[in-house]
Formats: sequence, C-alpha cells, structure tokens
Amino acid sequence: MQSYIIGSNEAGMRLDRLIERLLPSAGKGFAYKMLRKKNIVLNGKRAEGPERLNEGDEVKFFLSDETFTGFGGIIGSNSNEKKAAALTAVTGGFDFSAQIIYEDQDVILVNKPEGILSQKASEDDISLNEYLIGYLREKGVFDPRTSAVFRPAVCNRLDRNTSGIVCCGVSMNGLRELSKMFRDRTVHKYYLALCKGNIRESGHKKAYLVKDGKTNKVRILDHESGDSQVIETAWKPLEAIEDATWLEVELFTGKSHQIRAQLFSIGHPIAGDSKYGDEMFNRTMRDRFRIRTQALYAYRIVFPADCGLEGIAGKEFSIDVPLKRKTASERRGD
Repeated sequence: MQSYIIGSNEAGMRLDRLIERLLPSAGKGFAYKMLRKKNIVLNGKRAEGPERLNEGDEVKFFLSDETFTGFGGIIGSNSNEKKAAALTAVTGGFDFSAQIIYEDQDVILVNKPEGILSQKASEDDISLNEYLIGYLREKGVFDPRTSAVFRPAVCNRLDRNTSGIVCCGVSMNGLRELSKMFRDRTVHKYYLALCKGNIRESGHKKAYLVKDGKTNKVRILDHESGDSQVIETAWKPLEAIEDATWLEVELFTGKSHQIRAQLFSIGHPIAGDSKYGDEMFNRTMRDRFRIRTQALYAYRIVFPADCGLEGIAGKEFSIDVPLKRKTASERRGD
C-alpha cells in the first residue's frame, strides 16, 4: 500500500488528475477501474475521480509495489531518493542561501553569480534550478520524492556569464503568478551594462533577432525576416568613464543574447563580451578593471502593485554591483 498526503500545492486539484501525475504510465482506464474497485481511495472512502482535493487529504493506493512502480509511481521510489540526495549534495558547491535577496513561502529572489546556468542545457548540467531544489530540501520545505504535482523552478533566465537577480517560484501560486507577470510583461527588469563609447543620449528601439543554433549567436535586423523574433530594448546613460559608459538597460522582451547583441548592433558592445564585443576595448577593460566576462548585470527589478503575491507586490529589489563601485571610485580618484 502506498499513501499520498495532499499538500498546499495540490489543494484544489481533481483526484483523477493527481492519479495521472502519480501513475503517469497507467492511463485513465486503469485509474477509474481502481477507483471503482476501491483499490484507490480518498480519506479511506470510495471516490469517483472528479473530487476536488483539500490540504491534508490522504489518497491510498492498494496496489503491489511492482504494479505501482511499473506504472511509473514515484512515492518513495529508490530512484527519486537517490535524485533527492544528489540535489542536496550540489549545494556544497555554491552557497545558494548566501545569495538570497528575498524569500517568502511563495517566491525566492536570488543573485545568480556568473558561471552558473539558470536552467539545464543538457541532462548532466547542474543549474540554479538544482541548487534551488537542494536548498529547499535541506530546509524541509520541498521533498522531490513525494511531490508529484509541483516542482519549484526558476522563472526567468540569465546567460551563464550574466549575473544578477533571478526569480524562483517556491509554491504553485508563486510559480504561476511570477510566470504570468513575465508573460504579460508587467514586471520591469533593469540591467547595468558597461559599454564602449561615450554615450550621451537615451534610446528605445524595436528590432528583429535571428538566432543561429550552430554558432549559438544572434543577429539583429531592422526588418522582419524568416524566423526572426521581435525584440524591444531601452537604455539610458548613467555615468561616463572616459571611453566607456554605464547604461541602465530595460528589457521589454527577453530573447537570447538580446542586450549584448543589440548594443553591439548600435556600436556600443559590452566590456568583456567575447562573443559580441570589441577585442581591443575588452583588452583595455581587462587591464584596467580586470573584467574577464561581460559586464552585464540584472541589477534591479520592479513588481506591479496588483500582482497576486503580497510579499513582493509593488516592491523594488536591487543588488550592489562591485564593478560599478570600482569604476566610480577610480573616476573620483579615490
């Protein structure tokens, strides 16, 4: 016999939908047959399937271990125990908790360092998602072995070598509301970029981005072409440093390499960018400020006042950028 206790993330879900998640290979016919025979019961009683679940409800499966695991059942399975242990272990390589900017029962905002993927690019990758799961498991907030319906996840991506604020959904409600805000573009995302040239005027531009999967590079066009995607970016100068300028960049769309490629396309590549940058400018910035990866930081985020997450509604969060302080200090002659 296997037992599953309904948590807050499953509350409101239909029983038959839960069974589909817990026994992904069984099929609806088998599930309804087991319900009729009382081999699957809800709170010790026969159920039909459409019942809405409440937190604390118990679903019992009077099935053999072989039948349960044969249909892909996950509750208490050895493979998930090993996976959960591995997810906990990866927190040893990166102190996730030390980078948390804000945390409540629904969301976590974390300052992702350069060099870490936001989400997996291949099966063997360890990304911010894995660190998130490991952190929550160590806190006792989430257990991958017993959550068939929901999995905490990163909601917005940053390039591997772009650091800054990443939003994570910890609960079903948090993930749903964050995803809605990013989809509807009601959350405002601001980046700091140290760019080539003395830029005096603000800009706001719509363009078209074309990605080359073979080279993992993108091109920016002024016109629509083939499988191009519309992008929209705005920027304003904050501080000039001789032959470089700190820009605040706002993203209205979020496509791969959008900021890096669009600033390059207007003649102001980002310092340290080996893919879209200027080699001589990069060398100068490396010698002067020890910049070795793109000087691009997701440093500020503003949430709408009417979002469904009370903890962050109408609030602004930002991070300190050490390179910004360093360049300002040199400019003042400190």
